[in-house]
Amino acid sequence: MSHTPAAPASLDALEVLAQLIAIDSVNSDLVPGGAGESAIADWCAAWLTDHGLEVTRLETRAGHPSLVAIARGTGGGATLLLNGHLDTVGVAGYDGDPFSGARETVDDAERVVGRGAFDTKSGVAAVIGAAARALADGALRGDAVLTLVADEEFGSNGTLETLAHLAATGVRPAAGIVVEPSALELTVAHRGFAWFTVEFAGVAAHGSMPEQGVDAIAAAGAFLRGLDDMRAELASTPPHPLLGHGTVRVSTISGGTDEATVADRCVLTVERRTLPGDDLDAVEQQLHDLAASAVARVPGALGAVRRQVARAAFAVEPDSAIVATVAEQVERALGRPARLRGEPFWTDARLVQEAGIPCVVIGADGGGAHADLEWADAASVVALTDVIEGTIRQVCR
Repeated sequence: MSHTPAAPASLDALEVLAQLIAIDSVNSDLVPGGAGESAIADWCAAWLTDHGLEVTRLETRAGHPSLVAIARGTGGGATLLLNGHLDTVGVAGYDGDPFSGARETVDDAERVVGRGAFDTKSGVAAVIGAAARALADGALRGDAVLTLVADEEFGSNGTLETLAHLAATGVRPAAGIVVEPSALELTVAHRGFAWFTVEFAGVAAHGSMPEQGVDAIAAAGAFLRGLDDMRAELASTPPHPLLGHGTVRVSTISGGTDEATVADRCVLTVERRTLPGDDLDAVEQQLHDLAASAVARVPGALGAVRRQVARAAFAVEPDSAIVATVAEQVERALGRPARLRGEPFWTDARLVQEAGIPCVVIGADGGGAHADLEWADAASVVALTDVIEGTIRQVCR
């Protein structure tokens, strides 16, 4: 059962992580009836205030608060943004207590288990622990600005809200880190995504006399064949070195009323995963053109495409200053060169980048994101905290 413990005095990232896991923060937009982020935001605000950070709570959407917390330097140094999300996906079907935060040993390696352990309360624990440590000795000139956000798992409203607040208050970070699971590798690129509703309208008629109707499903079938051609075209282009090819697929389809009636309506949702440099308006236009071609094959049919949401892909130059700094800290902490990677999924790093803040993504090792058993590798959480603390000290000195 979830509970909200008192904030501990310890700066131990694993203790902090266990406390965070114990708080139910299932995104209520994603899972109706979910707890939302209020309790975990309360806990983090108390912990950060107790450790000397200046905390502002933002909550334009009730039940979905985000925090902006500043580890204030003495002045004259650069500002570093640290972004992590407070919400998790749901716990239905979870194997065991999703809020245990227990430590267990598997194959001689210690794990911390529970919903959000990997994605990404381990990252939040590392960020708040690192910032508090860096602040404690008074050596920072610049500010470390933490944005602990709601709603990353659904609409990214928390990151949008905190970035707007920073812009309105004149805070201009020189660089940023977004924490997401990455096995302590540096994510320097990830795909974008766009979701579309594609609707075809026809005319109902008795199934024995289909010539008297207009079959919306037939138009959808023509559209699906066009998507096959689009998929083949995407696969024929040179792949991105870290992300491979863009993709397109149908997520849902619904049409028709019964076995004996020509369908007068068929609705599809289409997901398009994009690469850095892809133009989202051009991506949408391709689907409009495809729908127009499909209805041209079914006289009398109508087609419409509506964009639900679209987020561009992310890429940062591997030789940029923030990548070089974090890579240096990874090598120091792990004793080996940092590895670069790309991700097929989307993160809030793109929104940070669009706000004019060069950033990189890094997070703990583990597994089970969105799955029925989630865990974070304990040693990687400790190392991540060290990496982030070192980056704060280097950027904000």
